[in-house]
Amino acid sequence: MPTASNERPIGPWLVALGAGLWGTESAWRIPLNDRFAAEVIVWWEHVILVALALPFILPRLGELKRVPKSALLWLLFSGFAGSAVGTVFFTLALKYGNPTVVNVVLNIQPVLSTTAAYFIFRDRLARGFFLWAPIAIVAGMVISYAVPTAEHPAVIDQGTGYALVCALFWGLSTVAGRGVMVSMSVPLASGLRLVVGLVCMTVIIVARGQATPEALWPATASADAGGSIAALLALSILSGGIPLLFYFRGLALTRASTAGYFEMMQTLVAVVITWGFFHAPLEVYQVAAGLALIAAVAMVQRAQARVGA
Repeated sequence: MPTASNERPIGPWLVALGAGLWGTESAWRIPLNDRFAAEVIVWWEHVILVALALPFILPRLGELKRVPKSALLWLLFSGFAGSAVGTVFFTLALKYGNPTVVNVVLNIQPVLSTTAAYFIFRDRLARGFFLWAPIAIVAGMVISYAVPTAEHPAVIDQGTGYALVCALFWGLSTVAGRGVMVSMSVPLASGLRLVVGLVCMTVIIVARGQATPEALWPATASADAGGSIAALLALSILSGGIPLLFYFRGLALTRASTAGYFEMMQTLVAVVITWGFFHAPLEVYQVAAGLALIAAVAMVQRAQARVGA
C-alpha cells in the first residue's frame, strides 16, 4: 500500500487521467444503445478487451498454481458481478434513465463496498463513516427523485433503479476484487476477470436467444457499420483498457487517502458529457444533492483511509 514516502506527484494525476477516461464511456455507450441490445454491447466490449488482454494473461497462467481456491472463487464472483452483470445494468440505466442522474448516483458505490467489506472481511469502520455514509445515501435518494408528471408518474424512474442495482453489483465486485488481488498479480487478475465476464455474457446472450447474426449485428448497426465498429472500439479501448493502465500505475504511486479525491474525475467527465453533449440536465435540487453526495463520499474515503493508515 503506497505511503507518504513512496507517493509521487504524478501519481494522483495518473489516477485522475484514468478515472476521467472511464467517465467518457457514456459518449460511446449512449449512441450504441440505439444500435444494439444492452447485453450485446457488453458482450462485444468483452470480446475486444479479452482479445487485447490475452498477451498479458497467457505468460502469467503459471501463477494459478499458487493461487488459493478462495481467491479463484472471488475472481469468479468479481467477473460475474462487476464485469458482466453490473455493466449490463449500467448500460440499461443509460438507456432508460437520465444519464446525468445515473452517473452521479453511481457515486454511492464506495459506501456500499465499504459496508460490504465490513460484513465480509470485518474491515474496521471509522467514526466518520457513520456520519457521512447516511448523508451520501440520503443525497443519492434526493438526486434520484423526479417530480411526477403525466408522462412519467413514477417518482424514481427505471433508469435510476438500474443505476442503483449497478452500484450494488459494482460495490460487491470491488470487495471481491480485494480477495483476488492479495493472491494474484494485477495483469492476471484483471485479465481473468474479463475472461470470466465474457463467459458470463456469452451464457446470458445464448439464454436470451441473442446468439444469432441478426442479434449480434442488427440492421441498426449495419446501417453505419464503420461508426458502430469505431464506437465499440472506443468504448472498449479508450474508455476501458487504457484507463485501467493509467489508473493502476497511478494507484501504485498514490496513497488511498489521496486517490479517492482524484477518482471523482470520473463523475465530473461523465456529467460534462451527458449534460453538455446529450442534453440531460439536472434540476437545481439534484445539482445540490449531487454535490452533497460527492462531498460525503469523499469524506467517507478520507475517514476510512485514516483507519487503514
